[in-house]
Amino acid sequence: MDINPALLEKVKQESTEFCELYKEHTTLKLKVEAFNKMKLITPEQEIEHKKYQKQKLSLKDRMEKILSLYEESIH
Repeated sequence: MDINPALLEKVKQESTEFCELYKEHTTLKLKVEAFNKMKLITPEQEIEHKKYQKQKLSLKDRMEKILSLYEESIH
């Protein structure tokens, strides 16, 4: 999904829910990236890594729904 930067900023300012989702998504993104940089990973870490990836994807889906609702209201 191509996100208009102006729309993203507008939604971040107007929607508390979106803002919280965005912050949580950013935190999870950093955690996933840290796991991706590891050379060796334990089975427990792999489970945690997958959990973070799933949560991040779920948050992204919810954020995209909110963005599309805002975009529809503009048009």
